[in-house]
Amino acid sequence: MRTLVIIVSAGLLISCGVVGSPIAPEYVGVAVTVEKQKRQHALEGERETAGSAVGDPFLEDYDINLPPSHPVGTR
Repeated sequence: MRTLVIIVSAGLLISCGVVGSPIAPEYVGVAVTVEKQKRQHALEGERETAGSAVGDPFLEDYDINLPPSHPVGTR
């Protein structure tokens, strides 16, 4: 019984701790997340304004050939 308690306590002591390298406080928090989102929205806005004059390259030649629709199982 005593050895079981020692093994369990040693396992708990080994498992406690921080995994990985520490993160600087400049990169953690709500303010940093808001700034990243603002930068991302600004870049998306620039892309939309630049893409509106030229056209969206992702939508060029966007044509899907669908099969003809025929009624199935009509009564």
